[in-house]
Amino acid sequence: MTMTADTSTRYREFKMPDVGEGLTEAEILKWYVQPGDSVVDGQVVCEVETAKAAVELPIPYNGVVHELRFEEGTTVDVGASIISVDVAPGSAEPAPAAPAPVAADVAAEEPAEPAGRTPVLVGYGVAEASTKRRARRGAPGASVPEQATAAETAGAAIQAEMNGHAAPTVSAAPTRSRPLAKPPVRKLAKDLGVDLATITPTGPGGIITREDVHAATAPATATEPAVAPAPAAVAPAPASTPVAEPAAAQAVGAATGRETRIPIKGVRKATAAAMVGSAFTAPHVTEFITVDVTRTMKLVEELKSDKDMAGLRVNPLLLVVKALLVAIKRNPEVNAAWDEANQEIVLKHYVNLGIAAATPRGLIVPNIKDAHDKTLPQLAEALGELVSTAREGKTTPAAMQGGTVTITNVGVFGVDTGTPILNPGESAILAVGAIKLQPWVHKGQVKPRQVTTLALSFDHRLVDGALGSRVLADIAAILEQPKRLITWG
Repeated sequence: MTMTADTSTRYREFKMPDVGEGLTEAEILKWYVQPGDSVVDGQVVCEVETAKAAVELPIPYNGVVHELRFEEGTTVDVGASIISVDVAPGSAEPAPAAPAPVAADVAAEEPAEPAGRTPVLVGYGVAEASTKRRARRGAPGASVPEQATAAETAGAAIQAEMNGHAAPTVSAAPTRSRPLAKPPVRKLAKDLGVDLATITPTGPGGIITREDVHAATAPATATEPAVAPAPAAVAPAPASTPVAEPAAAQAVGAATGRETRIPIKGVRKATAAAMVGSAFTAPHVTEFITVDVTRTMKLVEELKSDKDMAGLRVNPLLLVVKALLVAIKRNPEVNAAWDEANQEIVLKHYVNLGIAAATPRGLIVPNIKDAHDKTLPQLAEALGELVSTAREGKTTPAAMQGGTVTITNVGVFGVDTGTPILNPGESAILAVGAIKLQPWVHKGQVKPRQVTTLALSFDHRLVDGALGSRVLADIAAILEQPKRLITWG
């Protein structure tokens, strides 16, 4: 007698979770599985983008993919079923209807994207994006126990990464059809065009680390390329100033001969709404100052050879960050927020310093928590981590919340300065222009000096002209005479 499984319990539906503090929708960027693929609890099945960040989603079931409910590029409401899994494969049943067409086999290569580099962090560049997708999980040739062991270990690493904990260790690296690596490491390998299967892992339990990926690309990336020119991103994220879309993103739009229409969604949609709200809520005032930073540039070169800064990224932005923090220490009233509901000014006794970053998905502002308590080497390390995370597209919503003031370095694009728009909820934003060799009166004589222009926008409800002027003048004075970092700091 033929037994038929109860279809009400045989198929489990995985619904779009709320991956970011009350967000109502997310776009499916990429499927990593197809109907018929075996999956295990904890295995990443897709990548989605919310209004704040891109996130990889692990499936909570063991079984075989039955159907993908939505195609790549579809925006889905939180709570909607996005994938069904057959948790009792092999049971007799009528043949299921053919699923809706989705992305091509994940083992296939995507069309090549145009070459070039897009600035990720203002002041930094990114590697070219890889065109390879991940290899399908559970590849033929591996036994079922081996597949499960590998995927379960990978799932544990993924869950640990999402929870902010270290990945669990195992006694030995299991035989596996899919290399073990955390989501950020996989994204880094994808961006650098590295096949994880070719890397020898050095992490605990046979997990591939970030260092392993970089080691595999060391010959090709020994010299960091220059940042590609791009439109000035004066406003931080969220920001109303458009940032040039990568060619790959433009290709997604609907082309009609002379025009291309690109859907506004995800980070860019949230950015636009937030900047409109900021521009028409907080009364902006912007002040400018041009300053000789020749001594600061000399200090940067000295710090690069300092053993205490070995292995850290040292550049002018680092000293601008320190100068702003010292200026806030001397003028603490500038570090505040306006509470409209309670009709109060909230003075902040900490500085969460935002750094505007231009990414392929839009402009974002991750911030360095408690930057006021960090030493110069610690600030350099924090900036480096912020760069790497932004480059991998893994900046979390938490990293973009709670900022108090922001820096946007438009000088990397050759721009002299601009009038930046405040990040919502913050009191001030400093724009740093290009540092150029210019004729300057120095000690009574006209000499070539390194000169830049700074612009400080502030909320005039919180900061009056005198306070804003003192802050900007202090920043300029420090950059002109960096020894003030010691005498004032």
